[in-house]
Amino acid sequence: MEALGGLFVVFVVARLFGEGAERVGQPAAVGELLAGLLIGLALAFVGAIGGFGAGLPTLVHFDSELIGLVAEAGIFFLLLSAGIDMKPTQIASHSTTSFLVAAGGALVPLVTGTWLAWVFLPDTEMRIVQAAFVGVALAITAIPTTVRVLAEMGLLSTRLGQTMVAAAIFDDVIGLVLLAMITALLATGHVPTLLEIAVMLAKAVAFFVVTGLLGAHVYPRISRKLHVLQIASAEFAILMAVALGYALLAEMLGMHWIIGVFMAGLFFEPDRVGPRPYAEMKILVGGITAGFLGPVFFASIGLAVDLTAVVQAPVFLMALVGVAIAGKLIGAGLPARLAGFTTRDSAAIGMGMSSRGAVELVVISIAVEHGLFLVGATDRVVAAMPSALVLMAIATTLIAPLALSALLRPKGR
Repeated sequence: MEALGGLFVVFVVARLFGEGAERVGQPAAVGELLAGLLIGLALAFVGAIGGFGAGLPTLVHFDSELIGLVAEAGIFFLLLSAGIDMKPTQIASHSTTSFLVAAGGALVPLVTGTWLAWVFLPDTEMRIVQAAFVGVALAITAIPTTVRVLAEMGLLSTRLGQTMVAAAIFDDVIGLVLLAMITALLATGHVPTLLEIAVMLAKAVAFFVVTGLLGAHVYPRISRKLHVLQIASAEFAILMAVALGYALLAEMLGMHWIIGVFMAGLFFEPDRVGPRPYAEMKILVGGITAGFLGPVFFASIGLAVDLTAVVQAPVFLMALVGVAIAGKLIGAGLPARLAGFTTRDSAAIGMGMSSRGAVELVVISIAVEHGLFLVGATDRVVAAMPSALVLMAIATTLIAPLALSALLRPKGR
């Protein structure tokens, strides 16, 4: 019951802040992130002074496990909704540009992040691994925030929106391969061989081939048979079954499950399943996402706030956030500019790719689980590294929608 009270508070405050953000011309995600950030800071303050509001936990308990589960459901529906809004043919038409944007958006932050960490970290036996992990953390892009903002602005189906989302998917694959290499290094003590890396890439290719064939040939036949029943619940059930199945397949092949969910939505097209089921599912999934799960997801990112780095390593923290944003802006924005996008749109692509979100929190948890930053923990930067990475994820996730709104909003609005 107490955990439900905490979820209730997070949801209501996030929705109120989201509505407030829209009233002042900003994306709802910005307000929802701020809501979670303020709740997180308030909880930290109450915990610091102790004793204050001692009766509060009997009614409200901010159960991170429950909120985390709802937030993961939010990611699930955000990616499913994004896939439904897009078309495979349009994604394929921008695949070359998207891959170049993703490659640049991963390589530049990887190099600059590793260099920055190497400069600040002490000389220990784990220095190179710790620095490489920071580089990998900066190379990753989290697409739910960008998807939400593009959807709110009606830009998901444009060339810019298609390129940005496809690039984020490619970036996820690149980032997950890099993360797998670092994880293997932490677990076994040696870097994966070229054969092991080739196997990882082969699995990624196999996933897209299998889901593409199923989506193009099998999925429509099942949907058409269900369409005869004229039952929305049956259509929703098959959509969820495909999304969960694709997510499970992605996990089995060593990829993040969000890519599977996106692919399930991508092949749910009106030409394949029929105009009426498509329209019904788009409204249903969009309502669940924007009405409940999405706000909790964005608020959960703000709830993860940890101010240790602000006190212990403020200079490193500011440099980390700066490199995180500049790396994506240059690495992803420059290929977009060379591909024919305007300077303004290229900057928007770079800023949209700079959001890290909850994916970053998962990556950080892997490092903490393996005790990566226990070596040299007496150093202030090493001790503050998990906090700095969390704050970087929150900062970039907050800045990205603000920048997208400023860069893409039509003049005069």
